[in-house]
Amino acid sequence: MLHDKNVLLGITGSISAYKAAFLTRLFIKEGANVKVVMTKSAIDFISPLTLATLSKNPVYSDFTDNEERGTWNNHVELGLWADLMIVAPATANTLSKMVDGLADNFLLATYLSAKCPVYVAPAMDLDMYKHPSTQQNIIKLESFDNKVIYAESGELASGLEGQGRLSEPEHIIDFINNDLRKGLPLKGKKVLISAGPTREPLDPVRYISNRSTGTMGYKLADKAYELGAEVTLVSGPVSIKATHKEINVVQVVTAHDMFQAISDKFSDQDVVIMAAAVADYTPLDVSEIKIKKKEGDLSIPLKRTKDILAHLGKEKQKQILVGFALETNNEVENAKKKIIKKNLDFIVLNSLRDKGAGFAHQTNKVTIIDKNNNSQNFELKSKEDVATDILTYLQEHFM
Repeated sequence: MLHDKNVLLGITGSISAYKAAFLTRLFIKEGANVKVVMTKSAIDFISPLTLATLSKNPVYSDFTDNEERGTWNNHVELGLWADLMIVAPATANTLSKMVDGLADNFLLATYLSAKCPVYVAPAMDLDMYKHPSTQQNIIKLESFDNKVIYAESGELASGLEGQGRLSEPEHIIDFINNDLRKGLPLKGKKVLISAGPTREPLDPVRYISNRSTGTMGYKLADKAYELGAEVTLVSGPVSIKATHKEINVVQVVTAHDMFQAISDKFSDQDVVIMAAAVADYTPLDVSEIKIKKKEGDLSIPLKRTKDILAHLGKEKQKQILVGFALETNNEVENAKKKIIKKNLDFIVLNSLRDKGAGFAHQTNKVTIIDKNNNSQNFELKSKEDVATDILTYLQEHFM
Protein backbone atom coordinates (compact mmCIF):
# COMPACT_ATOMS: atom_id res chain seq x y z
CA MET A 1 0.00 0.00 0.00
CA LEU A 2 2.97 2.32 0.48
CA HIS A 3 4.26 1.92 -3.06
CA ASP A 4 4.71 5.38 -4.69
CA LYS A 5 3.33 7.11 -1.58
CA ASN A 6 4.99 10.34 -0.41
CA VAL A 7 5.89 9.80 3.25
CA LEU A 8 6.89 12.63 5.57
CA LEU A 9 8.77 11.27 8.59
CA GLY A 10 8.98 13.54 11.64
CA ILE A 11 11.62 12.73 14.28
CA THR A 12 11.77 14.25 17.74
CA GLY A 13 14.36 14.17 20.53
CA SER A 14 14.10 10.69 21.98
CA ILE A 15 16.74 8.03 22.52
CA SER A 16 14.65 5.82 20.22
CA ALA A 17 15.29 8.25 17.34
CA TYR A 18 17.97 5.82 16.13
CA LYS A 19 15.13 3.54 14.98
CA ALA A 20 14.18 6.20 12.44
CA ALA A 21 17.03 4.96 10.25
CA PHE A 22 15.50 1.48 10.13
CA LEU A 23 12.04 2.94 9.59
CA THR A 24 13.29 5.04 6.67
CA ARG A 25 14.86 1.97 5.06
CA LEU A 26 11.60 0.03 5.41
CA PHE A 27 9.58 2.83 3.81
CA ILE A 28 12.04 2.91 0.91
CA LYS A 29 11.87 -0.88 0.60
CA GLU A 30 8.07 -0.60 0.36
CA GLY A 31 8.53 1.73 -2.62
CA ALA A 32 7.67 4.97 -0.81
CA ASN A 33 9.26 8.38 -1.37
CA VAL A 34 10.55 9.67 1.98
CA LYS A 35 11.38 13.14 3.26
CA VAL A 36 12.53 13.67 6.85
CA VAL A 37 11.79 16.53 9.22
CA MET A 38 13.68 16.64 12.55
CA THR A 39 13.48 18.78 15.64
CA LYS A 40 16.81 20.30 16.69
CA SER A 41 16.90 18.05 19.74
CA ALA A 42 16.52 14.97 17.52
CA ILE A 43 19.84 15.84 15.87
CA ASP A 44 21.56 15.00 19.18
CA PHE A 45 20.42 11.39 18.76
CA ILE A 46 20.76 10.68 15.02
CA SER A 47 22.66 12.38 12.22
CA PRO A 48 20.74 14.20 9.48
CA LEU A 49 23.42 12.94 7.08
CA THR A 50 22.43 9.35 7.84
CA LEU A 51 18.77 10.05 7.12
CA ALA A 52 19.52 12.11 4.01
CA THR A 53 21.61 9.24 2.65
CA LEU A 54 18.91 6.66 3.37
CA SER A 55 16.01 8.76 2.08
CA LYS A 56 17.94 10.26 -0.86
CA ASN A 57 16.39 13.62 0.04
CA PRO A 58 17.50 16.66 2.06
CA VAL A 59 16.61 16.58 5.75
CA TYR A 60 14.71 19.56 7.19
CA SER A 61 15.17 20.84 10.74
CA ASP A 62 14.61 24.60 10.57
CA PHE A 63 12.69 27.25 8.69
CA THR A 64 15.87 28.39 6.92
CA ASP A 65 18.88 26.44 5.66
CA ASN A 66 21.26 29.30 6.22
CA GLU A 67 20.38 32.44 8.16
CA GLU A 68 22.86 34.56 6.19
CA ARG A 69 21.38 33.59 2.82
CA GLY A 70 17.84 33.38 4.14
CA THR A 71 16.89 30.22 2.19
CA TRP A 72 13.38 29.37 3.36
CA ASN A 73 12.10 25.83 3.82
CA ASN A 74 8.43 25.83 2.90
CA HIS A 75 6.55 23.83 5.56
CA VAL A 76 3.24 24.39 3.73
CA GLU A 77 4.65 22.86 0.55
CA LEU A 78 5.97 19.87 2.47
CA GLY A 79 2.60 19.32 4.10
CA LEU A 80 0.89 19.37 0.71
CA TRP A 81 3.52 17.03 -0.82
CA ALA A 82 2.90 14.27 1.70
CA ASP A 83 0.41 11.44 1.18
CA LEU A 84 0.91 10.62 4.83
CA MET A 85 2.92 11.96 7.75
CA ILE A 86 4.26 10.01 10.70
CA VAL A 87 5.94 11.40 13.81
CA ALA A 88 8.15 8.63 15.18
CA PRO A 89 9.34 8.90 17.83
CA ALA A 90 6.97 11.46 19.30
CA THR A 91 8.08 12.70 22.73
CA ALA A 92 5.73 13.82 25.51
CA ASN A 93 6.75 17.39 24.75
CA THR A 94 5.85 17.07 21.07
CA LEU A 95 2.54 15.33 21.83
CA SER A 96 1.57 18.23 24.06
CA LYS A 97 2.47 20.83 21.46
CA MET A 98 0.60 18.98 18.72
CA VAL A 99 -2.52 18.97 20.91
CA ASP A 100 -2.23 22.68 21.69
CA GLY A 101 -1.43 23.68 18.11
CA LEU A 102 1.94 25.22 18.91
CA ALA A 103 4.31 25.88 16.03
CA ASP A 104 7.60 26.76 17.70
CA ASN A 105 9.66 24.47 15.45
CA PHE A 106 9.67 23.43 11.81
CA LEU A 107 8.24 19.94 12.45
CA LEU A 108 5.22 21.30 14.31
CA ALA A 109 4.57 23.94 11.65
CA THR A 110 4.67 21.20 9.00
CA TYR A 111 2.28 19.04 11.04
CA LEU A 112 -0.21 21.90 11.26
CA SER A 113 0.05 22.37 7.47
CA ALA A 114 -0.45 18.70 6.59
CA LYS A 115 -3.64 17.82 4.72
CA CYS A 116 -2.87 14.07 4.72
CA PRO A 117 -3.44 11.32 7.31
CA VAL A 118 -1.08 11.74 10.28
CA TYR A 119 0.30 8.87 12.35
CA VAL A 120 1.91 9.38 15.75
CA ALA A 121 4.18 6.84 17.46
CA PRO A 122 4.92 7.95 21.05
CA ALA A 123 8.13 6.99 22.86
CA MET A 124 9.15 7.96 26.42
CA ASP A 125 9.83 6.54 29.86
CA LEU A 126 7.21 4.47 31.67
CA ASP A 127 6.02 7.08 34.17
CA MET A 128 5.86 9.79 31.54
CA TYR A 129 3.82 7.58 29.22
CA LYS A 130 1.40 6.55 31.97
CA HIS A 131 0.96 10.09 33.29
CA PRO A 132 -2.66 11.28 32.96
CA SER A 133 -1.62 14.36 30.97
CA THR A 134 0.16 12.21 28.37
CA GLN A 135 -2.75 9.80 28.13
CA GLN A 136 -5.15 12.71 27.76
CA ASN A 137 -3.00 14.17 24.98
CA ILE A 138 -3.07 10.85 23.15
CA ILE A 139 -6.87 10.78 23.40
CA LYS A 140 -7.08 14.36 22.11
CA LEU A 141 -4.77 13.61 19.20
CA GLU A 142 -7.00 10.71 18.20
CA SER A 143 -10.02 13.00 18.43
CA PHE A 144 -8.29 15.18 15.80
CA ASP A 145 -8.30 12.11 13.47
CA ASN A 146 -4.63 11.39 14.03
CA LYS A 147 -3.77 7.66 14.17
CA VAL A 148 -1.79 6.71 17.27
CA ILE A 149 0.58 3.74 17.08
CA TYR A 150 0.73 2.90 20.76
CA ALA A 151 4.06 2.38 22.51
CA GLU A 152 5.20 -1.16 23.17
CA SER A 153 6.34 -2.75 26.43
CA GLY A 154 9.90 -3.75 27.21
CA GLU A 155 13.14 -2.53 28.74
CA LEU A 156 13.45 1.26 28.66
CA ALA A 157 16.51 3.49 28.55
CA SER A 158 16.04 4.41 32.22
CA GLY A 159 16.33 0.77 33.24
CA LEU A 160 12.64 0.49 34.02
CA GLU A 161 10.52 -2.07 32.24
CA GLY A 162 7.04 -1.39 30.89
CA GLN A 163 5.12 0.47 28.21
CA GLY A 164 6.89 3.37 26.52
CA ARG A 165 9.15 1.81 23.89
CA LEU A 166 8.72 3.10 20.35
CA SER A 167 6.82 0.54 18.32
CA GLU A 168 9.26 -1.51 16.26
CA PRO A 169 9.73 -0.18 12.69
CA GLU A 170 8.25 -3.37 11.19
CA HIS A 171 5.17 -2.98 13.40
CA ILE A 172 4.80 0.66 12.34
CA ILE A 173 4.89 -0.32 8.66
CA ASP A 174 2.32 -3.08 9.25
CA PHE A 175 0.06 -0.68 11.17
CA ILE A 176 0.13 1.90 8.37
CA ASN A 177 -0.38 -0.69 5.62
CA ASN A 178 -3.37 -2.19 7.43
CA ASP A 179 -4.85 1.23 8.13
CA LEU A 180 -4.52 2.32 4.49
CA ARG A 181 -6.42 -0.79 3.40
CA LYS A 182 -9.46 -0.03 5.59
CA GLY A 183 -12.50 0.92 3.55
CA LEU A 184 -11.04 -0.24 0.23
CA PRO A 185 -13.68 -1.75 -2.09
CA LEU A 186 -12.14 -5.26 -2.20
CA LYS A 187 -11.22 -5.38 1.48
CA GLY A 188 -12.03 -8.85 2.85
CA LYS A 189 -12.25 -10.41 -0.62
CA LYS A 190 -9.99 -13.25 -1.75
CA VAL A 191 -8.92 -12.91 -5.37
CA LEU A 192 -6.96 -15.52 -7.33
CA ILE A 193 -5.34 -14.48 -10.61
CA SER A 194 -3.40 -16.61 -13.06
CA ALA A 195 -0.68 -15.12 -15.24
CA GLY A 196 1.98 -15.91 -17.78
CA PRO A 197 2.57 -18.88 -20.07
CA THR A 198 3.01 -22.54 -19.26
CA ARG A 199 5.88 -24.66 -20.55
CA GLU A 200 5.23 -28.21 -21.75
CA PRO A 201 8.48 -30.24 -21.83
CA LEU A 202 9.55 -32.24 -24.89
CA ASP A 203 12.80 -33.47 -23.38
CA PRO A 204 15.25 -32.22 -20.70
CA VAL A 205 16.18 -29.12 -22.73
CA ARG A 206 13.18 -28.22 -24.93
CA TYR A 207 9.59 -27.23 -24.31
CA ILE A 208 6.46 -25.91 -26.04
CA SER A 209 5.25 -22.50 -24.85
CA ASN A 210 3.79 -19.21 -26.07
CA ARG A 211 4.61 -15.51 -26.17
CA SER A 212 2.85 -14.44 -22.96
CA THR A 213 4.95 -12.20 -20.69
CA GLY A 214 2.50 -12.32 -17.75
CA THR A 215 2.24 -8.51 -17.64
CA MET A 216 -1.57 -8.38 -17.77
CA GLY A 217 -2.00 -10.87 -14.93
CA TYR A 218 0.63 -9.20 -12.78
CA LYS A 219 -0.96 -5.76 -13.26
CA LEU A 220 -4.32 -7.24 -12.26
CA ALA A 221 -2.75 -8.72 -9.12
CA ASP A 222 -1.16 -5.39 -8.18
CA LYS A 223 -4.40 -3.47 -8.70
CA ALA A 224 -6.52 -6.02 -6.83
CA TYR A 225 -4.17 -5.78 -3.85
CA GLU A 226 -4.27 -1.97 -3.98
CA LEU A 227 -8.08 -2.19 -3.86
CA GLY A 228 -7.84 -4.17 -0.62
CA ALA A 229 -8.05 -7.78 -1.77
CA GLU A 230 -6.11 -10.71 -0.40
CA VAL A 231 -4.42 -11.78 -3.62
CA THR A 232 -3.02 -15.12 -4.76
CA LEU A 233 -1.13 -15.00 -8.06
CA VAL A 234 -0.53 -18.34 -9.79
CA SER A 235 2.21 -17.60 -12.29
CA GLY A 236 3.89 -19.47 -15.08
CA PRO A 237 7.56 -18.77 -15.86
CA VAL A 238 8.03 -15.00 -16.35
CA SER A 239 10.78 -12.43 -15.87
CA ILE A 240 8.67 -9.93 -13.88
CA LYS A 241 7.71 -9.69 -10.22
CA ALA A 242 4.65 -8.57 -8.28
CA THR A 243 5.00 -5.02 -6.98
CA HIS A 244 3.64 -5.81 -3.51
CA LYS A 245 5.36 -8.39 -1.30
CA GLU A 246 2.02 -9.19 0.37
CA ILE A 247 0.77 -10.85 -2.83
CA ASN A 248 1.02 -14.62 -2.46
CA VAL A 249 2.84 -15.74 -5.61
CA VAL A 250 2.64 -19.45 -6.48
CA GLN A 251 5.16 -20.35 -9.18
CA VAL A 252 4.23 -23.13 -11.63
CA VAL A 253 5.66 -24.42 -14.92
CA THR A 254 3.30 -26.77 -16.76
CA ALA A 255 -0.44 -26.65 -17.46
CA HIS A 256 -0.86 -29.56 -15.06
CA ASP A 257 1.00 -27.62 -12.34
CA MET A 258 -1.27 -24.62 -12.88
CA PHE A 259 -4.39 -26.78 -12.81
CA GLN A 260 -3.33 -28.33 -9.52
CA ALA A 261 -2.34 -25.02 -7.87
CA ILE A 262 -5.59 -23.28 -8.85
CA SER A 263 -7.83 -26.26 -8.02
CA ASP A 264 -6.33 -26.50 -4.55
CA LYS A 265 -7.23 -22.87 -3.77
CA PHE A 266 -10.41 -22.38 -5.80
CA SER A 267 -13.04 -23.23 -3.17
CA ASP A 268 -11.76 -20.52 -0.82
CA GLN A 269 -11.83 -17.68 -3.36
CA ASP A 270 -14.37 -14.93 -4.00
CA VAL A 271 -13.05 -13.99 -7.44
CA VAL A 272 -10.92 -15.93 -9.93
CA ILE A 273 -9.46 -14.19 -12.99
CA MET A 274 -7.79 -16.53 -15.48
CA ALA A 275 -5.37 -14.26 -17.36
CA ALA A 276 -2.75 -16.96 -17.98
CA ALA A 277 -2.05 -18.32 -21.44
CA VAL A 278 -2.29 -22.00 -20.60
CA ALA A 279 -1.11 -24.54 -23.18
CA ASP A 280 -3.98 -26.41 -24.84
CA TYR A 281 -1.75 -29.34 -25.75
CA THR A 282 1.23 -31.11 -24.19
CA PRO A 283 3.51 -33.84 -25.60
CA LEU A 284 2.05 -37.33 -25.29
CA ASP A 285 5.44 -38.61 -24.16
CA VAL A 286 8.37 -36.69 -22.68
CA SER A 287 11.78 -38.00 -23.65
CA GLU A 288 14.13 -38.59 -20.72
CA ILE A 289 17.11 -37.75 -22.93
CA LYS A 290 17.64 -34.97 -25.46
CA ILE A 291 15.92 -35.70 -28.76
CA LYS A 292 18.71 -35.92 -31.32
CA LYS A 293 18.50 -34.49 -34.81
CA LYS A 294 17.87 -37.11 -37.50
CA GLU A 295 17.33 -37.18 -41.24
CA GLY A 296 13.84 -36.18 -42.33
CA ASP A 297 10.97 -34.61 -40.43
CA LEU A 298 10.02 -35.14 -36.79
CA SER A 299 6.47 -35.67 -35.56
CA ILE A 300 5.61 -35.20 -31.90
CA PRO A 301 2.20 -36.51 -30.81
CA LEU A 302 0.31 -34.11 -28.53
CA LYS A 303 -2.53 -34.65 -26.08
CA ARG A 304 -5.04 -32.18 -24.66
CA THR A 305 -4.28 -30.55 -21.37
CA LYS A 306 -6.94 -30.20 -18.70
CA ASP A 307 -9.20 -27.23 -19.48
CA ILE A 308 -8.74 -25.30 -16.23
CA LEU A 309 -11.38 -22.66 -16.93
CA ALA A 310 -14.03 -25.21 -17.94
CA HIS A 311 -13.26 -27.23 -14.81
CA LEU A 312 -13.64 -24.15 -12.60
CA GLY A 313 -16.90 -23.27 -14.35
CA LYS A 314 -18.34 -26.66 -13.39
CA GLU A 315 -17.06 -26.45 -9.82
CA LYS A 316 -17.91 -22.84 -9.02
CA GLN A 317 -20.52 -21.94 -6.43
CA LYS A 318 -20.15 -18.48 -4.92
CA GLN A 319 -17.10 -17.49 -6.99
CA ILE A 320 -17.09 -14.83 -9.67
CA LEU A 321 -15.23 -16.39 -12.60
CA VAL A 322 -13.53 -14.27 -15.23
CA GLY A 323 -11.84 -15.54 -18.38
CA PHE A 324 -9.66 -14.06 -21.11
CA ALA A 325 -10.00 -14.67 -24.85
CA LEU A 326 -7.22 -13.83 -27.29
CA GLU A 327 -8.69 -14.24 -30.76
CA THR A 328 -7.61 -13.71 -34.36
CA ASN A 329 -11.01 -14.03 -36.08
CA ASN A 330 -14.73 -14.08 -35.22
CA GLU A 331 -13.67 -12.52 -31.95
CA VAL A 332 -16.99 -11.58 -30.34
CA GLU A 333 -18.74 -14.75 -31.48
CA ASN A 334 -15.95 -16.97 -30.11
CA ALA A 335 -15.84 -15.06 -26.83
CA LYS A 336 -19.60 -15.39 -26.27
CA LYS A 337 -19.41 -19.14 -26.90
CA LYS A 338 -16.65 -19.36 -24.31
CA ILE A 339 -18.79 -17.58 -21.69
CA ILE A 340 -21.54 -20.19 -22.07
CA LYS A 341 -19.30 -23.23 -22.48
CA LYS A 342 -17.18 -22.41 -19.44
CA ASN A 343 -19.86 -20.86 -17.23
CA LEU A 344 -18.12 -17.49 -16.90
CA ASP A 345 -19.47 -14.33 -15.33
CA PHE A 346 -17.63 -12.24 -17.87
CA ILE A 347 -14.81 -12.47 -20.36
CA VAL A 348 -12.07 -10.04 -21.39
CA LEU A 349 -11.61 -10.19 -25.15
CA ASN A 350 -8.63 -8.93 -27.10
CA SER A 351 -7.76 -9.46 -30.76
CA LEU A 352 -4.34 -9.86 -32.32
CA ARG A 353 -5.71 -7.81 -35.21
CA ASP A 354 -5.67 -4.73 -32.95
CA LYS A 355 -2.32 -3.01 -33.05
CA GLY A 356 -0.71 -2.86 -29.62
CA ALA A 357 -2.92 -5.57 -28.10
CA GLY A 358 -2.11 -9.07 -26.88
CA PHE A 359 1.28 -10.55 -26.06
CA ALA A 360 4.61 -8.74 -25.79
CA HIS A 361 3.08 -5.25 -25.48
CA GLN A 362 2.80 -2.87 -22.53
CA THR A 363 -0.61 -1.88 -23.89
CA ASN A 364 -3.85 -3.72 -24.55
CA LYS A 365 -7.20 -3.05 -26.16
CA VAL A 366 -10.07 -5.05 -24.72
CA THR A 367 -13.80 -5.61 -24.85
CA ILE A 368 -15.59 -6.92 -21.77
CA ILE A 369 -18.61 -9.15 -22.42
CA ASP A 370 -20.65 -10.56 -19.55
CA LYS A 371 -23.04 -13.49 -19.13
CA ASN A 372 -26.03 -11.16 -19.56
CA ASN A 373 -24.78 -10.23 -23.04
CA ASN A 374 -23.71 -6.74 -21.94
CA SER A 375 -20.51 -5.51 -23.52
CA GLN A 376 -18.19 -2.55 -23.10
CA ASN A 377 -15.39 -1.54 -25.47
CA PHE A 378 -12.23 0.16 -24.26
CA GLU A 379 -9.61 2.12 -26.17
CA LEU A 380 -5.96 1.09 -26.37
CA LYS A 381 -4.45 1.69 -22.92
CA SER A 382 -1.54 0.67 -20.76
CA LYS A 383 -2.03 -2.75 -19.20
CA GLU A 384 -2.05 -1.04 -15.81
CA ASP A 385 -5.07 1.03 -16.88
CA VAL A 386 -6.71 -2.02 -18.46
CA ALA A 387 -6.37 -3.82 -15.12
CA THR A 388 -8.16 -0.89 -13.46
CA ASP A 389 -10.96 -1.06 -16.06
CA ILE A 390 -11.44 -4.80 -15.53
CA LEU A 391 -11.61 -4.53 -11.74
CA THR A 392 -13.91 -1.51 -11.95
CA TYR A 393 -16.27 -3.53 -14.18
CA LEU A 394 -16.10 -6.37 -11.67
CA GLN A 395 -17.08 -4.09 -8.78
CA GLU A 396 -19.83 -2.22 -10.61
CA HIS A 397 -21.57 -5.27 -12.11
CA PHE A 398 -20.89 -8.21 -9.82
CA MET A 399 -20.16 -7.00 -6.27
